[in-house]
Amino acid sequence: MWGIALLVFREVLEAALIVTVVAAATRGVARRSVFIGGGITLGVLGALLVAAFAGAISNAVSGVGQELFNASVLFAAVVMIGWHVIWMSSHGREMARQMKELGGAVQAGSSSLAMLLAVVALAVLREGSEIVLFLTGMLAGGATGLLPGLALGIAAGTAVGLTLYFGLLRIPVRYFFTATNWMLVLLAAGLASSAARYLVQANWVPAWGNQIWDSSSLLSNGSVLGNILHILIGYDAQPSGIQLVFYGVVVVLLVLGMKLVGDAGKRAKAAAASTPSAQGAPAG
Repeated sequence: MWGIALLVFREVLEAALIVTVVAAATRGVARRSVFIGGGITLGVLGALLVAAFAGAISNAVSGVGQELFNASVLFAAVVMIGWHVIWMSSHGREMARQMKELGGAVQAGSSSLAMLLAVVALAVLREGSEIVLFLTGMLAGGATGLLPGLALGIAAGTAVGLTLYFGLLRIPVRYFFTATNWMLVLLAAGLASSAARYLVQANWVPAWGNQIWDSSSLLSNGSVLGNILHILIGYDAQPSGIQLVFYGVVVVLLVLGMKLVGDAGKRAKAAAASTPSAQGAPAG
């Protein structure tokens, strides 16, 4: 039972933390609970579908189908998170002002809702499919206590995610979107780094150094804190060179995108404010 609980906890924790950061970043968005629930449902259904075709996926592309599938899911999540981060760089201030004035009754555009649905579904899909596949193997090996272990793992992983979520909500509104945007940048970079690791395992990209450093003695990947930091900021005790490259490229691209879009938004607002219609009609 405890082995099953630990396995489920780690996988649920990863999905829960990703969903937590994304949900917090869309704080105040109308109907977001519907899209979160829809994303979770789609993710679970997708995970069951992946599990049903696990053999075909694993045997695809010369036996590296699972690695390529995981990398594809991660890259898709990176794109969706990056889209939201750049979009929020021009809309975050306005949303923060509306939240402060209207008590959170914000009507956001479809961009945030589409991003929310996609990232939640992808997070649940990847972790859910791994849970199903790993549990199938463990049960075949004689493991017992499936239902208690499953319930305990899900409860513990969800509890950690909720703790982070309510902690994020304590951030003052004027700093909230900036803080969550930077968290999403690091989250996206970490997902890209993990995708690079899968591509190395599939021999699709060179490692460029299998172990640039080893900080396992300080904080191992297998520890609870190490696992949480791996999910949130992409921490890896033994990263390869290509992982660092993917991580750095995503950070640079998103930061540049935020700056360009943010500057464009400021110029547009300044231009609108300087027009005669914005200043009022001249006195007759």
